[in-house]
Amino acid sequence: MAFEQSRAAARRRRRWAAVLGATALALTAGGVLAAPAGATSTSVPVQFGTHCVPPPIAGIPPIDGTTTAQITVDNAVPKVGDTVTVTYTVTKPAASNPVDLALPADIMTPSGKVTLGGAQTGAVTVTGPKKNPPVPGKGSFPAFSMTGTFKVTAPGDITLAPGDYNIHTSYIMELDTPCTVASAPVSETVTASPQPGANERALELGTPSGAPGVRVTVSGTKFTPLAEVTVVGRSGAAETADRMTVTTDSEGAFAARLKVNDKATTGIVAYEGAAWDPAKGAGPVAYQVIDDTPTPPNSQKLTATVKAGELSMTQAGDAVQLSAVDFGQGGAATGPLQTVTVKDFRGGPAGWSLTGKVTDFTGPGGAIGADKLSWTPSCTTKAGSPSTCAPGTAGPVGAAGATLASTPNGALTGGEFTIDAGLSLDVPAFTAPGGYAGVLTLTLS
Repeated sequence: MAFEQSRAAARRRRRWAAVLGATALALTAGGVLAAPAGATSTSVPVQFGTHCVPPPIAGIPPIDGTTTAQITVDNAVPKVGDTVTVTYTVTKPAASNPVDLALPADIMTPSGKVTLGGAQTGAVTVTGPKKNPPVPGKGSFPAFSMTGTFKVTAPGDITLAPGDYNIHTSYIMELDTPCTVASAPVSETVTASPQPGANERALELGTPSGAPGVRVTVSGTKFTPLAEVTVVGRSGAAETADRMTVTTDSEGAFAARLKVNDKATTGIVAYEGAAWDPAKGAGPVAYQVIDDTPTPPNSQKLTATVKAGELSMTQAGDAVQLSAVDFGQGGAATGPLQTVTVKDFRGGPAGWSLTGKVTDFTGPGGAIGADKLSWTPSCTTKAGSPSTCAPGTAGPVGAAGATLASTPNGALTGGEFTIDAGLSLDVPAFTAPGGYAGVLTLTLS
């Protein structure tokens, strides 16, 4: 009997030692990071504070330490529209295996986020394989790497910094150790160039208004060098009589002095060729003709001002509880988006677009991908509004985002709009029980 009790106690000690060792894997590292073959990466290793919370069953307090990591990419000079592969490697741990018991190979599965900044913001979800060498008792942990991809959506410098990560271990039991990063330095920067053929032409006015007959300076950039450009006034979508032609310099720039006589002119455009072509033009840029017609004798000129307002958005709440699904069956967790109200009181020619993007849904079983959330948008326009709201296309939202609703450009736009959507999260059948949460961010522009 004593022998059996001794064996049982030994099994318990091994079990708790394994739990302690597995939770400490959250701070693993070791080895040297190398960029993927063919990459032009110039990344640097960085250090940052990390707060790791072991599973409660481990019986050890949170671990605060310094992690060293490095971000690399497979293409440091992508074009807009390219997909870039990102590798996030933890290279130096804040702690070693705290127990004498050696840990076996291939028990660790990491996942995490890489934070984008600069020309493009957001987060890249990265995951690693379930693969690690044996870890000796009280020994240093090996490095672990995680990879993911993102699509380049804007030209310019895009920074990449290490974000939060989680270590899932499968030894004795399934455990997660989430590690949060307060602020990490930039480890990698990619420089994205415009997609070939993209229209970069731009227009700027010297002044936003003037009396009839006043000349306004119209400056253009990124047009075709030494090309003839038409500079013309607009009234809504129609061209007015205010027009001139100018030739660009060797850099594709020009400065024109357009005389604006037509009181109907509300904007100015410039384009190459015989007629307006959005692919070879720029604008419209808003311009107001101020009527200075003299008052006849024995009369009074009456004026009134309509003040332009703002484009704004409110929502009925900031939380949505989706329906529950059963373990082993999975399926759609559904619910309604909190109603969004858009008010466009600008009174100009520009429409608006309401877009959304969502993070992964994280929980006790790891993460349910952002691409698993879909919506079916709907949009209602308040009577009397100059614009008509159009709902976005039903389908996945994802980390890259999708359009929830929009209104087009026009001679006069504005109004009040109510936007709703049915949400559906496709939960895999054997997702571990528990609560999963993601953040849906809406952007009005």
